[in-house]
Amino acid sequence: MPHYQQPLDVTTLSSWEALRQHREVMQSFRMREAFQNDPQRFDEFSLSSSGLFLDYSKNLLTQETRSLLMRLAREAGLERAIHALFEGEAVNASEGRPALHTALRRPIGDRLVVDGENLIPQVHRVLNQMTELVGRIHDGLWRGYSEKPITDVVNIGIGGSFLGPQLVSEALLPFAQHGVRCHYLANIDGSEFHELSCRLRAETTLFIVSSKSFGTLETLKNAQAARTWYLAQGGTESELHRHFIAVSSNIAAAVAFGIRQENIFPMWDWVGGRYSLWSAIGLPTALAIGMANFKDLLSGAYAMDQHFLSAPFESNMPVLLAMLGVWYGNFWGAQSHAILPYDHYLRNITQHLQQLDMESNGKSVRQNGSPVSCETGPVIWGGVGCNGQHAYHQLLHQGTLLIPADFIVPVVSHNPVADHHQWLYANCLSQSQALMLGKTREEAEAELRARGMSEEQVQRLAPHKVIPGNRPSNTLVMERVSPHRLGALVALYEHKVFAQSIIWGINAFDQWGVELGKELGKNVYQRLTGHDESPAEDASTQGLIGYFRGRHRG
Repeated sequence: MPHYQQPLDVTTLSSWEALRQHREVMQSFRMREAFQNDPQRFDEFSLSSSGLFLDYSKNLLTQETRSLLMRLAREAGLERAIHALFEGEAVNASEGRPALHTALRRPIGDRLVVDGENLIPQVHRVLNQMTELVGRIHDGLWRGYSEKPITDVVNIGIGGSFLGPQLVSEALLPFAQHGVRCHYLANIDGSEFHELSCRLRAETTLFIVSSKSFGTLETLKNAQAARTWYLAQGGTESELHRHFIAVSSNIAAAVAFGIRQENIFPMWDWVGGRYSLWSAIGLPTALAIGMANFKDLLSGAYAMDQHFLSAPFESNMPVLLAMLGVWYGNFWGAQSHAILPYDHYLRNITQHLQQLDMESNGKSVRQNGSPVSCETGPVIWGGVGCNGQHAYHQLLHQGTLLIPADFIVPVVSHNPVADHHQWLYANCLSQSQALMLGKTREEAEAELRARGMSEEQVQRLAPHKVIPGNRPSNTLVMERVSPHRLGALVALYEHKVFAQSIIWGINAFDQWGVELGKELGKNVYQRLTGHDESPAEDASTQGLIGYFRGRHRG
């Protein structure tokens, strides 16, 4: 398997220096004036692909900015890296393996040979296995221990085995198949398990244990709790196979748990958790929306894959979003990025993109192990629609921080109520407009005078009414939320994150920081439970362990 070789430190490239100098020139750039001076600005800085329309005209950029950013992308080797990703090279250097989530959405006639084996038939065998299971459950042929059909499916998983599938299941609720309700159990918190189990009947519930290793602490503990609950509700060990299936690469552990081998869906080490919703990890989604819709989700992602692979950088949606992020993070000092969906069904996209971006690009060493020489991944945050306008949008408009934002909105609602959607869409557009326009001191004063205030009052209040404006945002629009468009949207952000990792020279596909917490957690647990009486490595942790044990003794 060929290994992808990362090019030189990006800050040593001539295009980096050119952008640094251009940034100084852009200090006086004002978007308000740019729109006034160029009636074609919207047309120049917008494009569509795969059912998505992107308006990036409300950004701190000119045609020269875009040209310089694309020059940086080319000098950093992005084109070569994209082909390495799709061709199965070992782009995950620290673990010595490829990252082939894109293979999960490729059509059956494609070929992708890695280490002498064509992976596409493997992918479609699992899709066929998923199709068979989904059909049996939807047709009422898969029955529980009391011979009643399955009505509820609980996915037990955490991280990528939870956030992606949950996002898709909720976003595509209008496409849900009747008769099967989908639930998610992730956190190792007894309250979450209690609240969920109170709404279920064991005889009609199917649990999907989603864990590549079948050893992830939170997932295994919740699976054991589910098994105990199932037995307490009248289930038997001999019928356990009717109520538990697994998505895992550790077949032996799943079988030992009581899951039949034919009900274990495989995972591959070339698919990372946060990129896995397209695989059998997406089984709860497929059960919720049906296999036809699940395959349409894959087709939308595949369309975005082809766009990313073939479109010139200047009209390549993931590359443009990636380079705008580099522009703000590395040249304007932005440290966070807001994701603002204006659609109830997309309310959890921010959580998925948090993991996708922050777990991928939260790195401080380059692929070769040397320290990075520039800022890397931003903090991803945000939330749904108008709710945010009455909460944190104030900081976006008048705070001291530069926070780029992505607005995501459909043109058509699945559930129109009077003129609600028109107002929702109007709010989305007006927020991005307000971020761009702002309000000058003169405008604030004129507004106050028009309200009949004295000049003293005008001068006292005007500073508080000034809104700086010139705050950047992108607006992503789709006709309506659908499987195909959602697939394209998620794939768009996957590719944006990968493109940024190439610019910064980091590995988007490992997560060693996550692993450290898991290791230390085991040590703390042993001390909490009295199985290890040696002191913790630091006084704070030891003191908190003592506090816990003291209260539990009481």
